[in-house]
Amino acid sequence: MATNKNIAIDQGTTFNEYVLYKDKNKNAIDLTGFTARAMMRKSYYSSNAITLTSSIVNNSTGNILLTLNHSETANIKAGRYVYDVEVFNANVVYRVQEGIVTVFPEVTK
Repeated sequence: MATNKNIAIDQGTTFNEYVLYKDKNKNAIDLTGFTARAMMRKSYYSSNAITLTSSIVNNSTGNILLTLNHSETANIKAGRYVYDVEVFNANVVYRVQEGIVTVFPEVTK
């Protein structure tokens, strides 16, 4: 079962968010052989998606980094979105984390 965590992004800034994949006993899940992916959408049914750059930074600790650079966040319309993070290999897909993304508008441009 995926954990639920809401995150915030400030338009026009560099965004970095670490996700830790743990089991129900809070032990890190080894991600050796897996790839991470993450997307956000205005709604679950929206055909338009924003891909968050996703990389596994430490296989043994289940540590995943989500990033967007400042020009990418500047192009996201302020508002609420839904997102999820998945890890996958040739045989399985696991949803690691999900929740709401709030994008706050930029004043200084």
